[in-house]
Amino acid sequence: MATDAGRLTTTAEPAVRVRNLHRSFTKDGGVLNGLDLDIAPGEFVALIGRSGTGKSTLLRALAGLDRDVTGHGRIEVPDAVSVVFQDSRLLPWKRILDNVILGLRGADAAERGAKALAEVGLAGRERSWPYQLSGGEQQRASLARSLVREPRLLLADEPFGALDALTRIRMHALLRRLCETHRPAVLLVTHDVDEAIVLADRVILLDAGVVDTDVRVTLANRHRSDPGFAELRTLLLDRLGVTAA
Repeated sequence: MATDAGRLTTTAEPAVRVRNLHRSFTKDGGVLNGLDLDIAPGEFVALIGRSGTGKSTLLRALAGLDRDVTGHGRIEVPDAVSVVFQDSRLLPWKRILDNVILGLRGADAAERGAKALAEVGLAGRERSWPYQLSGGEQQRASLARSLVREPRLLLADEPFGALDALTRIRMHALLRRLCETHRPAVLLVTHDVDEAIVLADRVILLDAGVVDTDVRVTLANRHRSDPGFAELRTLLLDRLGVTAA
């Protein structure tokens, strides 16, 4: 089914195919400048880059949330797409289970929502209000809301950016486990190079609105003390113009 700006919803492989994508907010220059990208089914891709290089713009284009910008190009995504944002975006006037199943159809929606909450470690919190949950718990609920819909593409825009370091580590482990269970293709936008290496099968670096670096993460050990981790981290930081500490 074709949609505006050349966006196409399809079930064909790969899970994501982007060709010659241009997006601009002003007349002076583009944010995305002819970007090409493929993501395989079940593949976890982390997207890094300096501020303003088009990371969130690309994610919003894949989600179909960029109708106020100009541009052209071709985007192919699966029918089932879910988005996780930096803030949980839970509705404060709805209980957690009602937030998770909002808009979900079917007589078994509540059962599926409760199962999703159990998967993220929130069993028994179905009747809680959002304000009764910690920041990490709210993001767990946000993940449950996305995954209960069994997406074939999960888009995550810095979902752990507002969390403390310990909670982030726990959320990393949770996200990897959930993705291994549900097997969506994942595009994670992050400013954290270490987070990208810990989580992703591939790390893609954007610069000037195109793919500058595309590396596959093949580390058997993703611990920061591993020499291979340090080598990849140094490579990516160098491409970002940062001297590794």
